[in-house]
Amino acid sequence: MAARRTAAAGSGGDTESSPLDAFVPLDELMPWSVRPLRTGRAWVSGPDPVALRARWERLAAADAAEQERLFAPTRSRTPHTSVAALPGQSTGTARFARTPGPCPDPVRILHGPYDEQWLLPDHRLIDAARPELWRVADEQQLFAVEHSCAPEDSGPALSVTALLPDGHSPAGRPGRIRPLYRRPGGTEPNLAPGLPELLRGRLGGGTAPDAFAPEAVLAWILAAARPAATGLRVPLPADAEVWSSGVALGRELLRLQSRGARGGERPRLPGGRRPYVRAALPARPTELSYDAGDEALVVGDGRISPVPAAAWEFTVGGVRVLELWFGRRAAAAAGQMPEGAAPDGLDAVGARGWPREWTSELLELITVLALLDGTAGPREELRAALAAGLLIGPAELRAAGVLPVPSSARRPASVLGHQEEGPEGQFALL
Repeated sequence: MAARRTAAAGSGGDTESSPLDAFVPLDELMPWSVRPLRTGRAWVSGPDPVALRARWERLAAADAAEQERLFAPTRSRTPHTSVAALPGQSTGTARFARTPGPCPDPVRILHGPYDEQWLLPDHRLIDAARPELWRVADEQQLFAVEHSCAPEDSGPALSVTALLPDGHSPAGRPGRIRPLYRRPGGTEPNLAPGLPELLRGRLGGGTAPDAFAPEAVLAWILAAARPAATGLRVPLPADAEVWSSGVALGRELLRLQSRGARGGERPRLPGGRRPYVRAALPARPTELSYDAGDEALVVGDGRISPVPAAAWEFTVGGVRVLELWFGRRAAAAAGQMPEGAAPDGLDAVGARGWPREWTSELLELITVLALLDGTAGPREELRAALAAGLLIGPAELRAAGVLPVPSSARRPASVLGHQEEGPEGQFALL
């Protein structure tokens, strides 16, 4: 350890004795974070956009007493609440009970890690929609989402998506949402001011021109972040070769998790390993199991194979991802709640069995999980390289003035480039 301290001091690195002491909290590297969305009512989101439209139509056509019941009022939202429109969405701002308006087009969201669902983007229906996230959601944006996990989990401690995430966690405390950019158009990265410049100065050398671009820093964080009692922490290497290998790994993780968004290649397993439907899935499957001998996913009377065991065993927060994904859709297909409870109100409206799109999504999810598991080896190699090398830690970042970050970096940027419609048609002032 003494040798490590001397070498680290000579290169400007940290000299803390504990490895975790030399890691940097993610909260310092990406200082602006937003709490998860809180819908307040389950029926506004789900895996089937057709069902969401049916629920809207049922609610809008109901008489006053029935509408009140179906709406599932909370302290934040009732049919008589008027609020501003969500940024980028042309939905009503008058009270729903008086003027529901036409059904908005459901938008694709990420419901927890690896589960792409749909949401009715009407602010009158959502208790806490986090408008600051909607303002910066565009084709250049990426969102990093923390999720509760243990060190032994097979997946990364962080999810990255090009979709608007709701921050839901399958187990434990919901994670914070961290946009990569603070403004639309991919401008003003949500990184500690001066961090990319410091990394370029310490590691630049012969690295690629984009090795310290905001997306490269996010790729590193995705590959290297580790869970800790106080939140995710990120080691920053003092070696350019380690940085380059970690960024390359992170870019692959980003491609897999975002499923080829923003012009990337969609995840695909090699030809002989791609999963196919061998027996048609039933209209309303109720059971899911795994046949290890045949590498088959058994969905009621249907079968999908080959399905690598690693995809079946893939967990987040101790919860098996495929079982959780299936459970939500099996319930929706039957018009039930995911927990098995009898639905009360709009949750049962629109159930239409198992649509073909879900089978395609299931095949892609199996592919994503199998490929993510395939990155376990490179992630272990990166961890070993970090353990054997020198780190740029909090002390050096403080000495360089990167830390502490200014309080303004933890608040949303002023991004209002046009007037937004406020409650009852007035203009919002920001």
